[in-house]
Amino acid sequence: MIGRLRAEVCALHAELIRWGLVTWTAGNVSARVPGEDLLVIKPSGVGYHELTPDTMVVCDLKGKLVEGEHAPSSDTEAHAYVYRHMPHVGGVVHTHSPYATAWAARGEPIPCSITAMADEFGGDIPVGPFALIGSDAIGRGIVETLSGHRSPAVLMRQHGPFTIGTTAKAAVKAAVMCEDVARTMHLARQLGPVERLPAQAVDALHDRYTNVYGQRGVR
Repeated sequence: MIGRLRAEVCALHAELIRWGLVTWTAGNVSARVPGEDLLVIKPSGVGYHELTPDTMVVCDLKGKLVEGEHAPSSDTEAHAYVYRHMPHVGGVVHTHSPYATAWAARGEPIPCSITAMADEFGGDIPVGPFALIGSDAIGRGIVETLSGHRSPAVLMRQHGPFTIGTTAKAAVKAAVMCEDVARTMHLARQLGPVERLPAQAVDALHDRYTNVYGQRGVR
C-alpha cells in the first residue's frame, strides 16, 4: 500500500506543474495511508524534476518522519493535523497558484457566482486565518474553516490555497478547479459588479454534480 501511494503521490505532483499551480519547489501533495496512522508527502525543498516514488517520505499523524531519506515538507504538521481531525479526508494539497493566492493576499473569499463553483465547491471558497509555516497552526486554521463547509478549498490568508479530498487525486482536482474559478472571478470583476448565484440554485447544482454528474461509480 505504501509503495503504491508513494508512486501515486509522486505522479500527482506532476499534475501541479502541468496545471501551472506551483513554481520552483513550492507546494505539496499528501495522501493518508488507509488503515494506518500514516501519510505520504513530498520532501522539503526537492525540485519537482527530481521527485521519484522513492523520494516521497512517510510520516506519522504528528508529522514525524517514519520512512524516507529526506526531510518532509515544511507543511507536514499542517497536513497531519487535518488528517487527525477530519477522518473523511484522504488527501491534502497546497499550492501557491497565482490567482487563488491573490485572493488569499486580499483576505477575500471567492464568491460563488458561476455554476462551476456551485458544482465543485457548493458555495464561496472561504478564507482561513493567517498562520506561520512550520507547525500545525495552518492545519488548525484549515479544519476550523472547512468544518461544516461544503468547499474542499480554503484560502489561507496571505499564504495560499489548501484543498482536501477523499483521495489525493480529488484534492488535486479541487486545487485545479480552485485556481480556475479564482481566475475567472478575477476577470469577471474587472468588467464590473458580479452577482452571486441564488442559494437555491447553488444547492441544486452542487447536488446534481455530486450525485448525478459523470459515470456511475466513477468520481
